[in-house]
Amino acid sequence: MKATTLVNGDRYRAMITNFFIPELNSHDVQELWFQQDGATCHTARATIDLLKDTLGERLISRFGPVNWPPRSCDLTLIDYFFGAM
Repeated sequence: MKATTLVNGDRYRAMITNFFIPELNSHDVQELWFQQDGATCHTARATIDLLKDTLGERLISRFGPVNWPPRSCDLTLIDYFFGAM
């Protein structure tokens, strides 16, 4: 039987802190937008605060500065902005 590791808020924030932010800082990406779905570990208050501190207003997420539309887990970034035009 294969072991399974679940991603909770603490693990997700550790991944952001230990891998995503250092990688982000090693590239010239001032205009990067970050999009995530409404998974519980993605929308925990501590996670949203961490991402807002890192990305400012360039976060598309449930409870983020740019709200991820409800029941739309299959939308892509282009679908989201095309629909707003």
